[in-house]
Amino acid sequence: MKKLFAEFFGTFWLVFGGCGSAIFAAGFPELGIGFVGVSLAFGLTVLTMAYAVGHVSGGHFNPAVSLGLWAGGKFEAKDLLGYIVSQIFGAIAAAGVLYLIVSGKSDFTDIGGFAANGYGELSPGGYGMISVLVTEFVLTMFFLLIILGSTYPRAPKGFAGMAIGLALTLIHLISIPISNTSVNPARSTSQALFAGGEFTSQLWLFWIAPIAGAIVAGLIHKALFSKD
Repeated sequence: MKKLFAEFFGTFWLVFGGCGSAIFAAGFPELGIGFVGVSLAFGLTVLTMAYAVGHVSGGHFNPAVSLGLWAGGKFEAKDLLGYIVSQIFGAIAAAGVLYLIVSGKSDFTDIGGFAANGYGELSPGGYGMISVLVTEFVLTMFFLLIILGSTYPRAPKGFAGMAIGLALTLIHLISIPISNTSVNPARSTSQALFAGGEFTSQLWLFWIAPIAGAIVAGLIHKALFSKD
């Protein structure tokens, strides 16, 4: 249960901090933190929680990460369901708190895009489905390769959280204009549930592409380093 609570709180913080920065601070009111600030916010949520609770649960905070670690032989299948459910609940709880804050604004009418992910008309830069699918697949694959590599027994000790947090920052710097950056099905699910409409109908891509990329990364890592 400690592991599941750690995954809940870690994913909550990722969504609350990352999506919250996008919703409240990205362009506020004219001079905000922008894409760079949002990218840093996502990276900092993972970095801080990796050190806060990573020693308890491993610090996944992402169903794709759990599945990628499983594919790489670093996580047991029996723990997958509990981790993924905890991550989804944590993300939805964070989105609920963000909604409460947004809806308390004096001129509130609707939540708009709510930092949800999308393609086509829902892509910040108007990128199509194939572009978004390829982006999410490739970036999640490299994210898992970085996670697996930085936590490898022969990697420098104590720096994995920094490498992983900075990797997520870089991923957002690349892909916010393309898909609003997912690489995390729990994060996509929580925002789509509140944004509704076409965001919900496009959610399938932000499960399939990140999970496929993560599993491929796990298999690559296993093939290259399993004998070590």
